[in-house]
Amino acid sequence: MSLLVMALTILNSCSTKETEVSIESLLNEMIDRDAVAHFPKKDFRLKQESSYNRASTSPNDTVGWFTNHDMNPRAKDTNFIRVEEKEGKKEWVLMDHQGAGAIVRTWMPHRSLKRSTTNSIIKFYLDGSTEPVLEGNMLGFLDGTDFFPYPLAHQSLRSAVSFFPIPYAKSCKVTVTERPFFYQLTYREYSKSTKVKTFTIEDYQKSEGQIKQVCENLLAPKNTTKGKTVKLNEILGAKEEKSIELPAGTQAVRTLTLKLGSYADSTVTRSTILKMEFDGKQTVWCPVGDFFGTGIGLHPFQGWSRTVSEDGIMSCRWVMPYQKTAKITLLNLGDKPIDIQLNTVVGNWKWNNSSMYFNAAWRGQYPVATRPHSDWNYVTLKGRGVYVGDALTVMNPVDDWWGEGDEKIWVDGEDFPSIFGTGTEDYYGYSWGYNDFYEHPFHAQPRVNVYDKLNRKIKLEDNSTEGYSTETRTRSLDVIPFGSSLQLVMEVWSGTDCEMAYGVGVYWYGDASTTSNRLPDPEGAMSVH
Repeated sequence: MSLLVMALTILNSCSTKETEVSIESLLNEMIDRDAVAHFPKKDFRLKQESSYNRASTSPNDTVGWFTNHDMNPRAKDTNFIRVEEKEGKKEWVLMDHQGAGAIVRTWMPHRSLKRSTTNSIIKFYLDGSTEPVLEGNMLGFLDGTDFFPYPLAHQSLRSAVSFFPIPYAKSCKVTVTERPFFYQLTYREYSKSTKVKTFTIEDYQKSEGQIKQVCENLLAPKNTTKGKTVKLNEILGAKEEKSIELPAGTQAVRTLTLKLGSYADSTVTRSTILKMEFDGKQTVWCPVGDFFGTGIGLHPFQGWSRTVSEDGIMSCRWVMPYQKTAKITLLNLGDKPIDIQLNTVVGNWKWNNSSMYFNAAWRGQYPVATRPHSDWNYVTLKGRGVYVGDALTVMNPVDDWWGEGDEKIWVDGEDFPSIFGTGTEDYYGYSWGYNDFYEHPFHAQPRVNVYDKLNRKIKLEDNSTEGYSTETRTRSLDVIPFGSSLQLVMEVWSGTDCEMAYGVGVYWYGDASTTSNRLPDPEGAMSVH
């Protein structure tokens, strides 16, 4: 082989590697903070297969739409795709996607609060294979104990949750060997022109070093210090606001930290408002508790995108690019002065057609009646963008469980939601309404009832969810791109007829022309505590 031919072969191999979706590329994307601030180069839409109740066909049928039996414990239940028989044994099909894609999240709950094991085997058939490329115990395989390592897979509260990417070029069928209970399989559907390298055990083993590095990064996220630091250390008087201008030119906020002087009055995290403007447009208006994910009061947790520390420092690591100007404002809606220590690190950014602006907004409501059942809108977006997360704080006035409501997400004007969930707690990565603190790089329950990171649950029998609960989920490979619109609602589905309070912070990237139905609501922020 001539040197020229050899060089061309090497270049072609490198080019293919850079342009195809693979285990390697997806793991790189998972920890690439800049990637989420771009509309995806390899366009995809996020889809989900779940055990949502098949009686839910239209919001016009108010009975079927809110039917809550999202599982399959009985022989007559059919909240799955179909049953197949192989060598005289049944396999229940949970997913059967034709086309290029990648599974990016799975959620499987325990069978009960006290039963944490199963004999069911989950199998992944890729690209039409007659034998599974992957198989293992349905819970252990996906909870970080049997195959995929922690935290890419982990034991959440009474659930097995995996974020390890499983790419495929042509098709993916997922089955289990026992009647399924609840389940969620979230995947990317790529365009036909996208080149995907299908998951193999050999590639997985070759990625061992990269997998280890990704796990280390996820478990020890670091605030960026490289760049120009801009500070605002002030006392904000009652009803007062103060601002700082960020460096002009094409830049990006890399790290944003905030510490309030005191959290003794827990409502200070709702009455202190973060506002941000990029290139003359306000894209952020959100109470700081809902922005950083701590809810009402200071409730420490560590995540990939945000960390709330015991010393009161709240950190955000979302990259926020702009072309010319940026301004950060803090507003005190309360009646007492507050000390603020705001630090921002601004670094370089190369703006192109895929760059997008960061947005954060808030919605609050009290009262929220639990009867009749209803869909509570998080946000409706128009234009192009990528949805990246949310933090929900509810006030539950009764002891009974409140979170059976399913998420429903419509993208680009579709008639039926491409993501239809099985429960609010399932959306946030746990199950059985379990009332204890937990944290993970991509989701957390910083507070529930009287429990948080500093006050852990001791007795299993004590499962009250009365009072405040805060759930948060930030997205990495499971971000939701949209080309023209996105609508996200969460069912209000409590076991009791009562009146609750809901408050949610929502986060997305969008073009300058992308709009939302969320407006600043200072009156609401002061009344929904």
